[in-house]
Amino acid sequence: MTKVYPNVAPTTTNKKQQLFNLKPANNALDVDHAVVLTVWKKSLLFNCHGFTVYDGRGNLVFRVDNYMATSGNNGEIVLMDAVGKPLLTIRRKRLSLGDNWLVYEGETTTNPRFLVKKHVNILNTKCLAHVSPASGSNKNVVYEIEGSYAQRCCAVYDEKKRRVAEIKQKESVGGVAFGVDVFRLIVGPEMGTSMAMAMVILLDQMFGSTRRFST
Repeated sequence: MTKVYPNVAPTTTNKKQQLFNLKPANNALDVDHAVVLTVWKKSLLFNCHGFTVYDGRGNLVFRVDNYMATSGNNGEIVLMDAVGKPLLTIRRKRLSLGDNWLVYEGETTTNPRFLVKKHVNILNTKCLAHVSPASGSNKNVVYEIEGSYAQRCCAVYDEKKRRVAEIKQKESVGGVAFGVDVFRLIVGPEMGTSMAMAMVILLDQMFGSTRRFST
């Protein structure tokens, strides 16, 4: 099949970003120092849902493999590196109102780092989710995600309103369109790539067509 990984970093502005009325990029994403990844919504393992993520050279960077037959992991997703080492564990927050998720270091499920909340406000439809520290005040937003995940046109802003990551559709190659299951994740130097990928996973849980892994 046509290779899915990127060769060059794309520009940070396009018509779709204007269409979804993303914040003006006064502090635009630093493309010259950004990491450009290709995200493929496909597990490397047979009969699994997941993601496979490549860098610009075609090297495997991240993977998510959730067995459809595993019922004991409902609401838990593990982001791994290329060799299968757990980097982050994402769990749905139980006994909470709304679509709320906790992000943990490694494969631990104690002392979560972040709380990610799906944003529900009919007056502000461009905001998708907020990321705040799991401990302390949840009003202290660390990241805010805007745009449309269904259209693969999203931007992540930090607390200083800087655009630190973007999700964008991948351009067709040789007339072959990739569709929404293959897209770019562009991560600026102010943000870790594993945390950016965790946001992709959570957006897919909140707004994706499958909505849940292994449920």
